[in-house]
Amino acid sequence: MIRVAICAPSASLPRELAAEVQHVAASFGDVELTFHDQCFIEQGHFAGSDQQRLDALVECANDANYDAVWFARGGYGSNRIAQDAIARMGPVAQGKIWLGSSDGGYLLGALYKAGIGRSVHAPMPLDIRRDHGADAIGTVLSWLSGDTGQLEPHLDGRPTAAFNLMTLAMLSGTTLMPDLSGHVVMVEEVSEYLYAVDRLFFHVTANLPPSVLGIRLGRVSDIPENDRDFGMTAEEIARHWCDRSGIPFLGTADIGHDAANRIVPFGVTDRNASLGLAGFTLGKPRSWQ
Repeated sequence: MIRVAICAPSASLPRELAAEVQHVAASFGDVELTFHDQCFIEQGHFAGSDQQRLDALVECANDANYDAVWFARGGYGSNRIAQDAIARMGPVAQGKIWLGSSDGGYLLGALYKAGIGRSVHAPMPLDIRRDHGADAIGTVLSWLSGDTGQLEPHLDGRPTAAFNLMTLAMLSGTTLMPDLSGHVVMVEEVSEYLYAVDRLFFHVTANLPPSVLGIRLGRVSDIPENDRDFGMTAEEIARHWCDRSGIPFLGTADIGHDAANRIVPFGVTDRNASLGLAGFTLGKPRSWQ
C-alpha cells in the first residue's frame, strides 16, 4: 500500500473537493490518501497561519507512516514557510516523494536543493475541479503505482526540473533556488498578460546558470486580453529570450495549469524504470543520478 499525506502549504482546499479526490482514489486499491485537517483551515488568503501551515507540512514530512507528501493546491504562500520547513525535516523526510506544482514549486525547488527525497512536478488535488479533473488525479495515482506512461513525453535521461514560470522567476536569486546547471528546465504559465510573460522570461533567462541545457515551454493558458496586442506569441517570447541569452530553446513540454499536466520528476528519469514508490528506496529513486 502506498500511503500519501496531503497538506496545504499555500491556500486552503474546499472540503467537498477532498471527497471527490477520495472517490477517484477508491479505484486505486494500492494507494491510500490522507488529507490533513489543516487543508481546510481558512485564514485570509492562506490555509491557516504560517505556523499552522508549517507545522502540518513538517508533521507530514516526518511521519514514517507516509511514503509521499502531496500539496493540496497552489495559490501562493509556500515560500513563506519553505526554509523553516526544510530546517525541521528529519531523516524520514529523506525517503519521501514530494508532489505539487504552481506555488508548490517553491517547496519542490527548496527540497531539491536540500537533497530531501524526490521533488515531482505533478497535478494537485485541487485539479479535480477542472474539466476532466478526475484524469488529473488519476495521472498522479497511476504514476505512484508504477505507470511510467504518465511521465512527460520529452524526458530523455537528462536532468530535468519543471516550474510555473512566475514561481521560477521569484525563486531566482533566493536561498530556495536549486542549482539548475546541466538541467533541462520546463516552464508553464497561466493567467498572465503576454507582456508579463515576456518580463518573466527576461528575468529567468538572465538568472539561469550558463550551463543550463535548455528550456522547454509548456502551456501558457488563460491569457487575459490586454488593451493592445503584444505582437508575439508565448513561444515567440520564449525563443526571443533564449536566443538573447544563449540558452537553447528545446520546444514544447506537456505541462500546464490543466488536467493534462504530466509528471516531471526532478533529476534524471529512466523511462524504463518504475518511478513510483516501487522505484524509490533509501531516499533516492534508483534512476536518480
